[in-house]
Amino acid sequence: MLPPAPGLLASSFRIFDLSVGEMLWSRRTIFMALVVAAPVLISLFLRMLVGLGAPILEDHETRSGGVPTTLRITGPAIFGLMIWIIYLKFIVPILGVFYGTSLMADEIEDKTITYLFTRPIPRGAVLIGKYLAYLACTVFVVLPSVMLVYLLVVPLRGTLGGSFLDLVKDLILIALGLAVYGALFAFVGAKFKRPLLIGLVFIFGWEQAALAFPGYLKKFTVMYYLQALVPHAMPSDSVLSMVQGFFRESPSLFGSLVGLVVIWAAFLLWGAWVVEKREYVLEQ
Repeated sequence: MLPPAPGLLASSFRIFDLSVGEMLWSRRTIFMALVVAAPVLISLFLRMLVGLGAPILEDHETRSGGVPTTLRITGPAIFGLMIWIIYLKFIVPILGVFYGTSLMADEIEDKTITYLFTRPIPRGAVLIGKYLAYLACTVFVVLPSVMLVYLLVVPLRGTLGGSFLDLVKDLILIALGLAVYGALFAFVGAKFKRPLLIGLVFIFGWEQAALAFPGYLKKFTVMYYLQALVPHAMPSDSVLSMVQGFFRESPSLFGSLVGLVVIWAAFLLWGAWVVEKREYVLEQ
């Protein structure tokens, strides 16, 4: 008598164990390491300039009486801007696109998907297991980069202790963003033939346009819910931020968390369902 086939959860962990090592040493991980190295190099450059005495953290302005004064930008403020502009607005979405859309697309392109489907496991477990491997790899590479930036930048005219809670929030938020974007684009990769193009249009086209204009369309973006969770990282002194702040109505903390969890669960389960039902035809 044959043993019963493993369930969805056990099968997903089997695929995860099979995929995580292969994904961690893939060319995409090299690309990811280069991407997350950029903010570290920027932070190191800033640290060197400050050490040499360059006045890069000083902003000179003239008061109404004509007396010049100097405003000092603190390290925690620079760290917040880097988290907002570099990580949340670029690194997290772009890694979600490049990894998430490739979870099934790479198997189809390499013509190895049939070998996974011949295993006695639910087909949806293939997507879920590979998604878990994606999440482990991205978190393992991205979060240490954030911590290095924190240690390099925050001591510049700031204190480590005062912003440690912000660091913890940012680490959780970045992991959450990677999880949600990954689930969304895992579905896109399972459903559509050109998932990478669709993903790039979504993050650089749809999300940017929806967030810039008033209305309810912004609620159909991931960034709308992410940005409400890190108010310390949002630049508040630029014209663009003031214009967006005029049109934007930020959701509450609870509403943001619920929105992100709903997007994550809906697209991950929908993607697994698509893999279960879709017939993948391999091109000769």
